[in-house]
Amino acid sequence: QVQLVESGGGLVQPGGSLRLSCAASGMISSIHRMDWYREAPGKQREMVALITNEGSTNYADSVKGRFTISRDNAKNTVTLQMNSLKPEDTAVYYCHATYYGMDSWGKGTPVTVSA
Repeated sequence: QVQLVESGGGLVQPGGSLRLSCAASGMISSIHRMDWYREAPGKQREMVALITNEGSTNYADSVKGRFTISRDNAKNTVTLQMNSLKPEDTAVYYCHATYYGMDSWGKGTPVTVSA
């Protein structure tokens, strides 16, 4: 199995930046895709950004141009750089990994964008 631990969430003012990290352990070599999801109060969990083993990335329309996902295979981490944050980005952010037809979730890290 794969274990995921997120960090880096917190309170930030609109227009500010945060950097989320996801540390992976376990069957790391089997991971072929990692994603960041978020779940806002009263809303369904949605995919924010993904990165494949080949380095391909994709983003939700709502974060394109503001968020960047990257992967450091040597450190077994995936990072989500979030810039120009808006109040509607407020949510719990979850790291997700897909491997061998299975998947794992982290416990999430909260992000609050408020003045």
